[in-house]
Amino acid sequence: MLIIGIAGGTGSGKTTVVNQIIEQLPVDEVCVISQDSYYKDTSHLSYEERVAINFDHPISIDFDLLVEHLKLLKEGKSFEQPSYSFVEHNRTKETTTTHPKKVVIVEGILILTHPDIREMFDLTVYVHADSDERLIRRLKRDIAERGRDLDEVLSRYQTTLKPMHQQFIEPTKEFADIIIPTNRYNTVAVDVLRTIIANRL
Repeated sequence: MLIIGIAGGTGSGKTTVVNQIIEQLPVDEVCVISQDSYYKDTSHLSYEERVAINFDHPISIDFDLLVEHLKLLKEGKSFEQPSYSFVEHNRTKETTTTHPKKVVIVEGILILTHPDIREMFDLTVYVHADSDERLIRRLKRDIAERGRDLDEVLSRYQTTLKPMHQQFIEPTKEFADIIIPTNRYNTVAVDVLRTIIANRL
């Protein structure tokens, strides 16, 4: 089993890189685990209280559960991956059965901030994009897919997204084996990554 961690700021293009990798692999040989599924359960809070949570701080992630689930995969066991609603700012009651595969990709903005998680990765990747590009992508996604309005996205960007990126996410570049710029020149970096995966398999 090869476990790959793919980090990078919000809107940096992590999902695009993940898709570029998995499209070259047989479906039955790869699974993807999203950090977003592991936001802590906040059912005990009101909607207004949930909206106010800083979701870009490492404390918002249930890393203990993620570590537990990765250990299960390494032992050849399946688990139920939580599901998260960005509209409700909370976990849903649905889960996804996740089975051990030859390649396991864990992606998320904060996954390289946690030492125990980092130790479980065989390969770490940081996806880089400049801040203007990331903000534009975040605006488009949150308005189109997550029911946010322009003022809410910009306010959250200024109060939490940008400062948390600078404090927690950008510094994790130093833990990356490969840094991929998400622009038209990233094809070589992605090909290198595919080659490493193919060799390990």
